[in-house]
Amino acid sequence: MQYRKDISILGFGCMRFTGSSGKLDYDKAEKEILRALELGVNYFDTAYIYPGSEELLGKVIEKNGIRDKITLTTKLPQYMVKNKAGLDKYLNEELSRLRTDHLDYYLMHHMTDIAQWERLESLGIREWIDEKKKSGQIRHIGFSFHGNTEMFLKILNAYDWELCLVQYNYMDEHSQAGRKGVEAAAEKGIPVLIMEPLRGGKLVDLLPEKAKKEIAEDPSGWTPAAWAFRWLWNQKAVTCVLSGMNSLEMVEENCKTASEAKADSFGEHEYQMIEKIKSIINESTKVNCTGCRYCMPCPKGVDIPGIFACYNHMYSESKGSGRKEYFQTIALRKESASAKNCIGCGKCEQHCPQSIDIRKKLKEADKKLRPLPYKIGYAVARKYMLKK
Repeated sequence: MQYRKDISILGFGCMRFTGSSGKLDYDKAEKEILRALELGVNYFDTAYIYPGSEELLGKVIEKNGIRDKITLTTKLPQYMVKNKAGLDKYLNEELSRLRTDHLDYYLMHHMTDIAQWERLESLGIREWIDEKKKSGQIRHIGFSFHGNTEMFLKILNAYDWELCLVQYNYMDEHSQAGRKGVEAAAEKGIPVLIMEPLRGGKLVDLLPEKAKKEIAEDPSGWTPAAWAFRWLWNQKAVTCVLSGMNSLEMVEENCKTASEAKADSFGEHEYQMIEKIKSIINESTKVNCTGCRYCMPCPKGVDIPGIFACYNHMYSESKGSGRKEYFQTIALRKESASAKNCIGCGKCEQHCPQSIDIRKKLKEADKKLRPLPYKIGYAVARKYMLKK
């Protein structure tokens, strides 16, 4: 295993412990956790809303006496906090579940808009963090993020964070926090952790057959997962990549890759291979948008490249995947970034290098991304997660 900033470059994402009949299998998960630890994984990430995860992880930690051997992270469900007392409520419950008296990192969970942080500030979050650090219950503070690059940078610069967790992979290079956000965080000297390196398995099992064939015939012998992980570890800005490992075979394979991958090791062949895979995936896309953002800013706040990315994901992956992406990156913003704001001025089209009929495509995308049931769902979610 290799380490960056004293954190193993492969982290254990604890959202996807598996079992039979919908129940978590403690014995199975324990074997996977202990094997990962044996192979050098020292970073374990969970969250309040991951069903059964904190309790299971806490039981494994206590039973095997491994608390001082791991870096333990969980997350504050900031969207559920109504007052300062709620901060204590959730932290104390999480410490109890995890059977520990302190957390190495405590993250503000699922940040999408600077308004969420501003609301927490109004509840006294800064003073609360100071109190918990002095008591030793929290060692370091950070945030996990789903949103666009601009909003990520605002949140990043709003507080003296000590870690950030972002969705990032070779298909999300210029969406969500994106490469710009990852590198900005790294420049601040804080650990940059990556979630969804395989886009929930879509860059492995759900790859187009043509892409699988290209990978299988490549002389490197790397698996689809190894290509995705190595692309990330090739970047010095990336500290640790989380993987929801739910089999011993997955633990073994990922740890082997993590023992071999090096920063700045990609050559022309590796970069071309990644571009070839991306090109194959993008063959089924609806809009030839590269995410260059030359069309921005929109005078009415429409996130044009963000909407097109979600629209494309509906067809390169699944309708549900694209709508989930839209929910996280577009719908959950205090200031609306929806295509419904478009007034048809056409300024965006004057600057588009791809000559996309942006106004027409925005209407198409909006119709597919926001059918009536989803419009209602997005409205309810906005009211709940962006409450004042």
